[in-house]
Amino acid sequence: MDNKNTPISLPDDFDPAVNLPAREVNGKIFHATIPGMNLATQLIENSTPLDLERAEKVLDAVFESQERRPGAPHYGNFTWEREDEMVEDINAVHFTVMPLIKTMLRCRDSVPASLRTKALEGIRLGLEAIARIDVHLRYTTIAAADVFDTCIGGELLKDEALIARGRDKLRRWLAFTDQSGTFYEYNCPGYTGMSIERLAELAALTNDSQTRIIARVFAARAGVSALLHGHPGTGRWSGPFSRAYQPQIEAKTPPEIDWMRHWIASGTLPEWTTSALEDKSMPLEVKETSDRIGQQMITTYMDEGFSLGVASKDLSSQANRFVEGESSAFIAHFNCGQETGVLVSKYILDEKWLGDFRTTPSRSNTQLQPDEGRFWGVQDKTRAIGLYAPRVIGARQPCSGLKMALIWMRRDLVDEIWIGDRKVAALPADVPSGETVIVGSGTMWAAIRPLTRTHLSYNPPQRLVERQGNLALEVYNYEGAAKTFWELGWPSSFYQGMPQCGFYAEVAERGTYADGAAFAQTVAAGQLNDKAEAAFTYDGGDEERLWNVEYERDGRRLGLKVDLMQWKLKQRWTEDGDQDWPMLKSPLAQQTCDGRVEVGGAKLECGKAAAWILADPERQCWVATYHGPKAAPLVFDVPEGKVEIESMGTGMVIWDKGRVRIEANDMRGTPQIQGGQVVS
Repeated sequence: MDNKNTPISLPDDFDPAVNLPAREVNGKIFHATIPGMNLATQLIENSTPLDLERAEKVLDAVFESQERRPGAPHYGNFTWEREDEMVEDINAVHFTVMPLIKTMLRCRDSVPASLRTKALEGIRLGLEAIARIDVHLRYTTIAAADVFDTCIGGELLKDEALIARGRDKLRRWLAFTDQSGTFYEYNCPGYTGMSIERLAELAALTNDSQTRIIARVFAARAGVSALLHGHPGTGRWSGPFSRAYQPQIEAKTPPEIDWMRHWIASGTLPEWTTSALEDKSMPLEVKETSDRIGQQMITTYMDEGFSLGVASKDLSSQANRFVEGESSAFIAHFNCGQETGVLVSKYILDEKWLGDFRTTPSRSNTQLQPDEGRFWGVQDKTRAIGLYAPRVIGARQPCSGLKMALIWMRRDLVDEIWIGDRKVAALPADVPSGETVIVGSGTMWAAIRPLTRTHLSYNPPQRLVERQGNLALEVYNYEGAAKTFWELGWPSSFYQGMPQCGFYAEVAERGTYADGAAFAQTVAAGQLNDKAEAAFTYDGGDEERLWNVEYERDGRRLGLKVDLMQWKLKQRWTEDGDQDWPMLKSPLAQQTCDGRVEVGGAKLECGKAAAWILADPERQCWVATYHGPKAAPLVFDVPEGKVEIESMGTGMVIWDKGRVRIEANDMRGTPQIQGGQVVS
């Protein structure tokens, strides 16, 4: 803890000539804006006379990176580094003003007038830039930052227009999310957590009771989604992911489950949400929709030793193309002793492997080459089908390689590899068409059977290889000299549809089968239907060319049908029938928008808007949440009793061993309770 009578020490990388932290990259010196702002806020918080003197100098240096030229297109925003000539990453304004807003909220009246004036003016200019950007609600992380900065910054500045804008955007963001179920940028290690924390901070800091309850409800809903994906066996955040960085995908970061537990311990999430993390009975399947209109939903299956997650499609918004991090539409985690093994799929152009996507020179390379494929997928517990097509290719872009890759991130964690009944002794190893690859690693067997693929070169490879310490099953559409593909230009007089490439996958506990050959034999015993309609040349109409893939074994069916001409999803199904777009579906929590929710012995009836229940019968704890925004009658039945409310808007009813707490906007009447009593 800092001693208020002792100035804090400046960091070792502090450059007194510039009054900012510095770093050297490739022989060049950079002074980053955000570390500078973080230092300024630390100095203000410690608040000795020397700290405040230094803080003003650092703040002056930071504001030299704020665009202050009237009429500039990014007026009020910041460059990422002092050395940048212009604003490029327009998200910089959020990460720069946010720490200053929080610090000035706490310390505004205790800092010198000159420092206070500079800080508040910089915040005002930043918030005006944020309002002009008005990021779309799809961009979850930055929408969360926008809402927090504008609501709390507006309250700090006592600016009614900013306050109104922030609170309105919060309501619109919740309503936008409620069209589907979960965050548009779904299930994202790191960024989902950041968004949850912004909402919790907003609830803690706002002086508006309505905003506080909306933020608490929204944080709880997002938190339950995240906690349901915490896998106790590996300690990892189970996929699939809308965005993730390379260390997260490789499971090289600290276990995310520790972060999740900290949310509960710190009060970021309410204590009752622990049911979604700690009380899961395995096996468990969770389904959520993040974009109903765009047919984007996720399925996650967890067993004691592994998890498997598959998205219905790749994340196709701007967030996948222009923002750091990559979509992982198919990913499995599994125990390998003290390590976590990872299996992930991707489509790759031009033989790239490790990417180099940076928006500024001083930012490190932290991710795999982003997935360059368009994906459709379906999952039923331990089984999945994934279909790929290249994202950008055609008559104008030369390309030297087009391939799908299934990647086991650590070759050294792989115990055995089989191709059918043949154990692989050395790599590379060719995989004949129709064969099933089996990989045993840690607690999990993985079976991968490549599907029909379009040959865009003569006899393109299908092989197992080792690349940069990873094991990869590479399934090529094309390998050869860089060339354009006239036949893939759409629309064109040569186009006959997207090239086919895909896989059937199945995972199992290692103890289930004696060896890889036994698992391969079991998978091969199933019926695989993999058929595409005859090719024809596109004539500008709406004719479809359907690719139908179905796998059936032991009475379980799994299928996927897409149109190759426009790469549109036509059908997804399991033995339960066609797959729908559930808001949230699991044994512990359910969400609907039709006015009725049932799970874990509890039943909720309320207005026909987004509502959900988290149920933990063993703890005798049930939580009903209604998102509103319009007030409606609410009846919440639990095995121990009932709560009836004449009318309420956005809010929660918590039943905990007969103790009932109600947090709601616009509540009318006195709650009627049977079998319990209200507590504050």
